[in-house]
Amino acid sequence: MPLLCCCLQPDRDIEMRMTIFTMLAKLLLDATNTLDSQGHFRDEAEKFLCDVLLPNLVWRAGRSAAAVRTSALSCLLALLHGGAIAPGQLLCLEEKVSPQVLSALEEDSQMARLLACRSLSTILRLIGASLHPEALNKIYPVLLKRLDDSSEEVRSVALQALGLWLSSLTKDYPPELYAAHLQLLFQQLLLYLDDPDDSVQGQVLEILKKGSSVHPSLLQREAEAVRDKQRSPLYCDQLLQHISSLPAGAGAD
Repeated sequence: MPLLCCCLQPDRDIEMRMTIFTMLAKLLLDATNTLDSQGHFRDEAEKFLCDVLLPNLVWRAGRSAAAVRTSALSCLLALLHGGAIAPGQLLCLEEKVSPQVLSALEEDSQMARLLACRSLSTILRLIGASLHPEALNKIYPVLLKRLDDSSEEVRSVALQALGLWLSSLTKDYPPELYAAHLQLLFQQLLLYLDDPDDSVQGQVLEILKKGSSVHPSLLQREAEAVRDKQRSPLYCDQLLQHISSLPAGAGAD
């Protein structure tokens, strides 16, 4: 670990850092059989994340610096996805990790944006339900921006992440108190319910169905307001039908 920390500092050789990050990403995807096969890597995971990965995600000008950030993002995703860091550890570091990942969603590189989206999805899957409402409210606006991404793959992963965001809302996220946030999210998603791409429409419909249990009356009002403005009311009608089928009192918590 001291050797890795030394070689992966932001002032070290770019080619060396990219090679090491690429190697680590492959190993971390199968951490239980590689780096963590003896169960000791997890003891170092927080230090590795804070002292090695995050400093390499800080924005610096130039193509080479962007390439390093992309390779560091692939390593971060592997760390999260491969189980080499425990949810409890990640929760303690969320305030340091999330800003860097959210910033990476604005990268010029399509691959970097895709890796950042997937990392955010994994973070939400691991600790979303434990996040404070204010932390959650910083995430969805950045994901909404990616629904206009030039890459269809990034758009799709951003939508998946928004679905996971809605699944992260617990009783600690009172819908009436945060109605303005939910309204903005619903309004933006309803725009994409009329997307030219059928697969996007279907994906958005499923996400909105998930969201209908959070604040059904608000979503119903927003859907009714845009129904007649859409090219086809088909998906809106399916959504409204789903909301009307919910048991009375759904979302009241």
